[in-house]
Formats: sequence, structure tokens, C-alpha cells
Amino acid sequence: MAEVVREVERKYVAPDGVGVPDFVGVADGVRVEVGDTVELDAMYFDTPGLALAARGITLRRRTGGGDAGWHLKLPAGVDARDEVRAPLGASERVVPDELAVRIRAYARGAEQVPVVRLRTVRELRIARADGPTLAEIAHDTVTADVFLGSKVTTTSWSELEVELVDGDAALADALERRLIKDGWRRSESASKLGHALAEAGARPKRRIAKPRAGSAGAVALDYIREQVDTLFAYDPRVRLDEPDSVHKMRVATRRLRSAFRVFSRVLDERVTGILGAELKWLAAELGRARDQEVLAARLHERVAALPAEAVLGPVEARLTAWDARRRNDARARILADLDGPRYFALLDALDALVARPPFTVKANRPAQRPAAAALRRADRRTFRRARVALRTPAGRARDTALHEVRKAAKRVRYAGEATGPALGKPAKRLTKRAKAMQGLLGTHQDSVQTRKALRRLAIAAHAAGENAFTWGLLYGEEAALARRVEADFPTHWADFARSRLRRDL
Repeated sequence: MAEVVREVERKYVAPDGVGVPDFVGVADGVRVEVGDTVELDAMYFDTPGLALAARGITLRRRTGGGDAGWHLKLPAGVDARDEVRAPLGASERVVPDELAVRIRAYARGAEQVPVVRLRTVRELRIARADGPTLAEIAHDTVTADVFLGSKVTTTSWSELEVELVDGDAALADALERRLIKDGWRRSESASKLGHALAEAGARPKRRIAKPRAGSAGAVALDYIREQVDTLFAYDPRVRLDEPDSVHKMRVATRRLRSAFRVFSRVLDERVTGILGAELKWLAAELGRARDQEVLAARLHERVAALPAEAVLGPVEARLTAWDARRRNDARARILADLDGPRYFALLDALDALVARPPFTVKANRPAQRPAAAALRRADRRTFRRARVALRTPAGRARDTALHEVRKAAKRVRYAGEATGPALGKPAKRLTKRAKAMQGLLGTHQDSVQTRKALRRLAIAAHAAGENAFTWGLLYGEEAALARRVEADFPTHWADFARSRLRRDL
């Protein structure tokens, strides 16, 4: 099992001849002690195209010091990175599986090869109060060999790292003030790898377009980039089967599809239409696993709530076996999809979209008018579908009609989120009301799907000679719940329809 550690550090450089301050009196009650000197030897790995470095990710195998091993560092906010650690292992070139799985969305099948070797002499200083270590200050003298094709470039430099342990940002600021006073400045590179590559003339960086601030294109791209980043962030979590990861990744795909519809006048639909279809495929694949998670949890909760005398036969055993089989099948399918060429091609296309958005002529216009028009379109769709649902008699047709209203309300919600930066409070209020409507009708849709599963479970139990009473009882409870939601819907819809939010836009 890989260890994950949050690392908060700042890097500094100084002209030749500038030494390390003594830090005396740097902060009340804090003393800085001279520690050990250690030698570190690290080999950094990346794809031949430096796909990891372009996103600020570093992967290395390091010997020496107290934390020898494989280290994967992932950006985690300002001055912070998540460091995932694994043992050295037997091979110097094979990336451990527990780290490789976390970079698959970035590597996309490309081999990880040595790109930089760093040899470092580290002089440690420890900032302490009366208790534990507050910060580690490392003065590093670094020699780097950069492998670019058949060429090897060697460079060297000195830098200083301040890494917080139990200290806070106030201590880091105090140390920084002392360093700046003595001639040090913040490094332009967030990592030694970045510094080495820059010195060798290689500056990998993720390309992101920069449309005019406040324009429709800027609002669209900011929201789309946020969802793309979320999708990438949850890729390894889905692979590692972390709780709620499938749901979060699926939501990101849906928000992206919604953004393409919302900004259909701003982005060329010939491009976003193809991407939207691929995102729909991915959402459907994720949906199999997510729907099973929700359904199984709901059924286990319903069974647990029944009195003991109402549970006849091996109900829990059948439910558990049914869930395990379907969940395992869904997970195997997702993992195959996430390692497939179709998914990798989608990620390539999303990267290209962020780097070179297919903007239309309307992208340079102020964002408010196209954003308001997009939100009105989504709102009108919801009204049309609600009118159909209110006229539809009870039964499967109404179930379908209410599900269509739910999907339309969800589209309004996502449209409101996307246009919020341009429209402000009116969009936020409409988003809130759409979310409430989506929640109400989500309860109804969950009941529809639960009844389908209960019917299949009852048939299987009966065929195996088991008593199907409990499954029928649960079916009846779900049907009653759906009827209550259907009875409440006209009132909830009337409240939504009377809202003056649409007039605010």
C-alpha cells in the first residue's frame, strides 16, 4: 500500500556567494538548529514527451536520506503537493504499480523513461520550538544530468527548501522574510526537475488558451477547464476504487457535456458535438457502476429497516451476492475502458480543447448576454417537459416524463453553475431551485429503478424455491413512495414556475 503525504514547501535561489542565514530571532520561541548532511541520488522518470512535467508532476526513484524509495509528487494547491511513496523494490526502471496507476491518465500508454538524474548534497537545518519539529530547511547543492534524446546536458546550482512539518504559514512567511533580506528569492521552478529541464532548454508546460478576461470565451473556458481537471483528478481514484470517485468523475463528464450545450454559440459545435458524444459514452460506462452503488445501498437500507418478522428467506445473502456480481462486472468493465484507446483519445481531445478552444466569433463578446440566453434555453426546456409530465397519466409514461423533467432541471442546474460568473445571483438562485427539483424527481427515479431490481430479485428468489414475500413488500413500499412524489410534484412545480428568477436574467 502506497503512503500519501501532503508536502508544503517553498523553494529559493540566490546569487553565488550568498550563504544561509542563521535565522536567529526569526520568530518568537523558534530556534533553528544545524542538522545532518546527507547525499541523495535520484532518477526522474517521465514519458518521452514529458507529459508528467507539463502538469507539474514528478516521478522519481531516490536513494539516500531517510525516505529512500519511489516518490510521485502531484500538485495540491499553492506551495503544496501530495507525495505518494513506495519502496525501492528490486528494479531501478520499473515504476511500482501503486504509483503507475495514478499517472495513467497522463501517460496514456507511453513508457516512463529516465529523463533526469539529480545528485544532491543536502545540509539540513531544523526549526523547533519546545515541542516537535516545525519546519525543515534544506540547503541543497545539486548536479543534474538531463537526458534529451541522445544528448546529455549537465548543470549545477544551489537552492534552499523550506518544508513545513508542524509549523504554519506564519512561520513560513517569517523564514521567507529573513531569506529575502539576505539576498534569496523565490525559485521560478516548483521542483528540481523543472529547474533542470529549464536549464537544459526544455520547458514542458500544459498549454491553456487565454481569451480576453470577461468575455464569453473566458467564462466558457474557465468552467470547462475546471471540469477537465476534475475528470483527470478522479481518474486514479476510480482506478483505486476510492469511495464516491465514480460518482464525482461521472458528474464531471456530465458538466462538460452541459457546458458544451450552454456555450453552443461560443464554441464550434462541430468539435464539441463529437466530444459530447464521447463524454456521453464515458458517463454511461461510469453510470453502470454508480447506479449499482446507489441501488445496492438503497436496498440494504430498506431491508435493514424492516421488522425481523417481515424478512423471510435468505434476503440479505441473495442481495449481497447479487450486488457483488454486478459490482464486480461493472468495475472490470470500467477498468478496461480507462485503459483503452477510446478513453485515451478522449483525454487527448480534451487537452487539445483547453489548449486551442474552437471559439466562434461570439467568444470575444461580453459574457452576460450569451450566458443569459443559454440559461433561458435550458429553463424553457424544463418548462416544456414539465407541461408534458403534468398531462401524462400515471404509469410508465409518467415515469419517463418525470425523468425527462429531472434531466432538464439538472441541465438548468449545470447551466446556472457555468454561467454564474457572468450572471451572478440570478443564476445562483435558479441553480438552487433547479437542484431542489432535481432532488425531488431523483427520489422518484430511484424508486423506479429500485422496483425494477426488486422484481428481478423476486423472480430469481421464487425460481430458487425461496419465499419472495420480502421482495414484494419492498416493491410495495417503493411504489407508495413514488406515488407520494407524483402527488407532490404539481405543488413543487408551481413554486418553481412562480419564481421571478427568469425575469432577472
